[in-house]
Amino acid sequence: MLPDNLDKHSFYNLALTFVPDVGIKTARALINRFGTAEDVFKAPVAELTKVVGIGEAKAKALHHPSVFETAEKELQFVEKNGIQPLFFEVSGYPKRLRHCDDAPMVLYYKGNADLNASKIVAVIGTRKNTDYGLRVTEHLMEELKDMDDLVVVSGLATGIDTIAHQGALRYGVQTVGVLGHGLDRIYPFTNKGLAKEMIQHGGLLSEFPSGTKPDRQNFPVRNRVVAGMSDVIIVVESDLKGGAMITAYIGLSYNREIAAFPGRIFDTKSQGPNYLIKKNMAATITNAADLLELMNWNQDKTQKPFVQQKIFMELSGEEQALVDLLQKKEKMHADELLLLSGFKSSQLASVLLQLEVQSIIKSLPGKFYRLN
Repeated sequence: MLPDNLDKHSFYNLALTFVPDVGIKTARALINRFGTAEDVFKAPVAELTKVVGIGEAKAKALHHPSVFETAEKELQFVEKNGIQPLFFEVSGYPKRLRHCDDAPMVLYYKGNADLNASKIVAVIGTRKNTDYGLRVTEHLMEELKDMDDLVVVSGLATGIDTIAHQGALRYGVQTVGVLGHGLDRIYPFTNKGLAKEMIQHGGLLSEFPSGTKPDRQNFPVRNRVVAGMSDVIIVVESDLKGGAMITAYIGLSYNREIAAFPGRIFDTKSQGPNYLIKKNMAATITNAADLLELMNWNQDKTQKPFVQQKIFMELSGEEQALVDLLQKKEKMHADELLLLSGFKSSQLASVLLQLEVQSIIKSLPGKFYRLN
């Protein structure tokens, strides 16, 4: 069944993504049950049907010849075009995305940027940007040029996405475009030259196999990859509805930091960012310095954190209890702190305020808190 010249691991992992009606969660359940994608295909129908979500029809589909024919064709395509299939369990797969419940089983990648860089920033916005959006995005890219181990992610769409990619390249920042179609084409076609440059100084990434057209329904799906692989999502300009807002909402569901540039209240392209800020879903930023402060990326690593000096000197028992909880995670929601601390709501609010005034903790969008 398997041609001698094809990689067995890649072949069976790709084949699993081509089985009709077997989605991401079902595919993961199968691998968890049988060990590897190869073992899944070798399992009898009777054993397959014991997995939740697998009926007899899906079990039989796993043995249909067309699945293997499609996988062979796709593997030949990626090998011919220098594309890396990144499977869910391999080290090159974006580790931030891997923790999301709906992370793709495979990503197709062409480029040289580290998808697990220490700082990954998504810069997104409307396809129909204003001059303000252009200037804001270009200025941000210029300010980020000296940041170490940074990758800028966007969607290669016209407008803010394109400006972000172009600005990153101009200032020597690696940038990755996440596509809503296969890597056998570029959409929009006007970004073909930009895409070629990005492959040399960043990369192109997609969960869609070759032959997948840039159909409308693919782009919200693409947006979850942008959100999931990033540390922070920056919305430059957007209407109240649109792809950028979808990405921001997905990011919130993944507990990602959201930041937004405020705009004039009568500008429709600023309604999205202004709404996110108003609803405390996004932090207000006006420059790269605000971003660094939000993400705690400007802390001097050679100095002892200020918190450690304060803990044993001035903290009350209640304050110390919250600090101890916050030391266990990068950030925690107020509801989680309320549950774990056993405080009353008014008591928690008071102690959090005291810690924030002392610069020991920082409040984040969405009622999250972290140590400074």
